[in-house]
Formats: sequence, C-alpha cells, structure tokens
Amino acid sequence: MSPTENINLKLEPFGGNIAEKYTADSNRYNDMIYRRCGRSGVLLPAISLGLWHNFGTIDSFSNFIQIAHKAFDAGITHFDLANNYGPVYGSAEENFGRILKHGLGAYRDELIISTKAGYDMWAGPYGNLGSRKYLMASLDQSLKRMGLDYVDIFYSHRPDPETPFEETMGALADIVRQGKALYVGISNYDAEQTQRALEILKEHRVPCLIHQARYSMFDRWTEPELLPLLKNEGVGMIAFSPLAQGLLSDKYLRGIPENSRAARSISLTKNQITPEILEKIGQLNQIASGRGQTLAEMALAWLLRNEYVTSVLIGASSVPQLLDNLKALENTQFSVGELDKIECILK
Repeated sequence: MSPTENINLKLEPFGGNIAEKYTADSNRYNDMIYRRCGRSGVLLPAISLGLWHNFGTIDSFSNFIQIAHKAFDAGITHFDLANNYGPVYGSAEENFGRILKHGLGAYRDELIISTKAGYDMWAGPYGNLGSRKYLMASLDQSLKRMGLDYVDIFYSHRPDPETPFEETMGALADIVRQGKALYVGISNYDAEQTQRALEILKEHRVPCLIHQARYSMFDRWTEPELLPLLKNEGVGMIAFSPLAQGLLSDKYLRGIPENSRAARSISLTKNQITPEILEKIGQLNQIASGRGQTLAEMALAWLLRNEYVTSVLIGASSVPQLLDNLKALENTQFSVGELDKIECILK
C-alpha cells in the first residue's frame, strides 16, 4: 500500500447520472435480520459490508457501486471502513464518498457508517497507533474523503502499547463530544485491554458501543474471555474475517485458484493451506451440503447462531458473491448433532 499522497483514483463512466438512476428498493427492510448492539439503541444488520478490499484504486468503480447499491437494497445498512483501506491508503473512503454522492447519500439517515484509525496511514511518528493527535487528525481526513460531517462509529483500530489508554480513550470521548462520531468502538483489543478501555470510557460517560474482532470457525480466540466480557458489559460484537480470508468457502476445495488471496499472498499464503486445513474444509463442506448450504453460508450462519455476535462483516468482489453470502440468513439454526460434528472437525 502507498501513503495518502499517492491516491490517484481510477475514474470511469457508469452510464449516465447515477444519482438520478439509483432509487433504493422499497422492500429493502423485509428480509434482513437486525440485532441490538449491546445495550444501546442501535440495531445492526446481521450481515454488514466491509470495504477492506475491492473498493480501492485497483478496483472497478462501476463494480463496487453496484455492490454497495445491492447491499443497501438487501437491507445492509452498515458500511465499515478504515482510514487505510484500499489499496491505496484512503482510497476506499474516497470511493465510498463518491458512492454517497452518486445516490446512496440520499439515504444517509438510514445508514451506519464506521471508520477506524490505528494502523499505518502516513509517514512519521504521528501516522499510526493511538495518540490523540493521530486519532483526531485521521478522523478529520476520513470525514473529508467521504464528504461527511460525522461518522456513526469511530474505532480505535488497535491498542497502542506505548500510549496510555487514558489518552486514547479520552480522544475517543472528545470525538463524540465534538459531534464527529455518534458512537465509538475498539478493535483488536484482547479481553484485558478491553476491560481497561471500557472502564476509562465509562469515566468519560461515553460508553463503548461495539468491539470488532477477528472471529471464524478457524479462529476462535474471542470465545473464552472476550465474548463473555462484552456480553456482561453490554457491548456489541461484530466479527471480521468470518470466512478466514476465504478458507471457509468452496474456493480452496480443489486447490489454490490463480486469482485467490493465497496465490497472490494477500493476507493469506500458500503455506497456510496445509493438508490438514484442506481436510477440515472438505469435511465442513460435507456438513454444509447436508444443510443445503455452501460452506461460506454455513460459516456465516455458524457465527450468527451465537447470541454474543451482533453482526458479521463480509467482503464482496461481485454482486453474485454478495447475494450468495446473504443466503446464510435463510438458515442459522443448527441441530445438536451438526454442532457436535463441527466441533469434532475443528478440534
């Protein structure tokens, strides 16, 4: 990825005036499931759309604006970003700002838009982690890129081992007081760090709305301590990487496709796809087939069966992929036998 100064958006025509052509589906709220986020007044769709990949400068604007429109038409009201999503850094927010201007922004009050700061964004000592200077400067940049006055949720994207939690959480609280975010959250904090962050935010009388954590069948670090803590504290939980970077799909059932993340070593390498993992994927796929689901649908449904999970974040590179993932909502119930078989495979 490149620094923000290297943003050079790939503009392309989309067949006329998008703002005039897009009108949201009047039935968009009929089929989506909405869940309360902790003990707040916020309801989130069971499936939310993450813009980590597929919305940057290397991608097709005409493709991802169709994905965004179709997501909202299907009842997905939550769009999740971060300052350095792309690639290049900042380009996902730039492109989402264009999507808002081209029609989706007419429905701003029906949307939950989130962004984050914590990972590398610009050069020098103030361009990452959790200082007050970085968090506030980053959010100002994010709002400008998206053309927004505020975001609904602003996250500390990761804990900073050098900056006192009091400074990081104090900055989040002040961001809410300034009206630049309606709510705040944290991401990638372990249970002990989460407990400390929640205590400080309570002192500021600005509650933590939500925790965003990596969670899937293949990555269950949240289960022993973090999920029960969030439940007890009344904090929502949204799971990212629910398909384990695509492992929990039919993509790798017959080897490593040329354009896959593993083939390109993007957040997944060939070395991670071991014979043991492939065997587990095959066995899980058999259970999914017996349920009348794809492996990806079952993996999402498996997360959504958990009362601790408010929403799962999916990525989509096409409208068909988006619609396939949404089919997970058609069956989120598991028999005891199915759950026992899944546990045996995962262990």
